Amino acid sequence: MIHLPKARDAWSSPGFNQTLKAELEALEADRLPLQQGLSQSSMVSPEPFSVIVVGSEADAAVIHCRVSVIYAGIVAGCSCADDPTPLDRLTECCELLLEIDRISAATKVALLETKS
Repeated sequence: MIHLPKARDAWSSPGFNQTLKAELEALEADRLPLQQGLSQSSMVSPEPFSVIVVGSEADAAVIHCRVSVIYAGIVAGCSCADDPTPLDRLTECCELLLEIDRISAATKVALLETKS
């Protein structure tokens, strides 16, 4: 589970989307289910990823956010010493549902769908 206290604190402010985007983009990629969202490659590249906030709403307990994450995936060879296959990078995109607890900022993240 991740914690997004800055996004929680920014809820209902005009800067919420930008705050959420910045806080997510500051995370290590392995904190999000990007590997499970791959559709064209075999592993997530260590390159930075980009977040687009699609929408958000809240109830008394949770802020629900839908975000698209655009990132690079790698199609790797067998990694043998004599394998001449270069690493190919492909653009990947997946959508995530975030549920940010309005008190603790603990955030559940679920993969919604992958896009080719």
